[in-house]
Amino acid sequence: MDAALEGFMYYMKVERNASDNTQEAYNRDLKRFVAWLKKQQVNKPAKVTQRHVSDYLVALDKQGLGLRSIARARSSIRSFFQFLVNDGQLESDPATLVSAPRFPSPLPKVLSQEEVEALLEAPEDHTRLGLRDLAMIELMYSTGLRVSELVKLHGHQLDRKRGLLMVRGKGDKDRIVPVGDRAIATIQRYLQRSRPRLLKDPNVTTLFLARHGKGMSRQAFWMRLTDYAKRIGIRIRVSPHVLRHSFATHLLEHGADLRSLQAMLGHSDISTTQIYTHVSQVRLQALHAKFHPRG
Repeated sequence: MDAALEGFMYYMKVERNASDNTQEAYNRDLKRFVAWLKKQQVNKPAKVTQRHVSDYLVALDKQGLGLRSIARARSSIRSFFQFLVNDGQLESDPATLVSAPRFPSPLPKVLSQEEVEALLEAPEDHTRLGLRDLAMIELMYSTGLRVSELVKLHGHQLDRKRGLLMVRGKGDKDRIVPVGDRAIATIQRYLQRSRPRLLKDPNVTTLFLARHGKGMSRQAFWMRLTDYAKRIGIRIRVSPHVLRHSFATHLLEHGADLRSLQAMLGHSDISTTQIYTHVSQVRLQALHAKFHPRG
């Protein structure tokens, strides 16, 4: 085993030209693996089985090693045995069928309702660009649109009288989303005061226009939104998707059901929507810990 490891580390240094940090990480991971194998009376690479690799990763977990460290150890072991196979020292790789540990999905970042209100007050709505930005933020928070859906909207998709928006989402699937009165009123002001001043070609039907008279890009709106968030002191990095997450979480907190939320967000699978129930639970736990006298 020691000779095989020495040959692999030479390969990493000379042929792969790996960095010093990478070599150190591989060497540390594999020496620990080899030491564990020796305790199992396994002294040759050919004696290592898939079961050995699986048991070793389980042992790392029992030792309290983090998932990322275990995943890195698995990667080091796979690279080691792939080298031995390619070098003709082994016929098969015992690590190839050992799956990597699954990382729990991180909970989406969400703004508080107070932060959303502050964000909506940030644009200077007496200017043509500020009023446009306010209309876009209002509409996104009111409907939970994806930013790609927002910037592709055309005027005919919005029924201002009935407060409904026809959205074409992923997979060219259409859905109808309700729009709040405040968002409708802001869009009405934008259409009357701002869009005509931005429009340069009457054939352009895109709802939200950039300074040059064509449709806003996702990147441009993202930058404007981030700038407003920084201006009012919001600590987390605010993206359009954070607004979408906030829309969904706030609806659930006020009693919306998952099926309705799934339809509004355009999720094909309700399991995608269920992440927001976890967000709500975490937020409730944080509020309880903060405000309950014995929290």
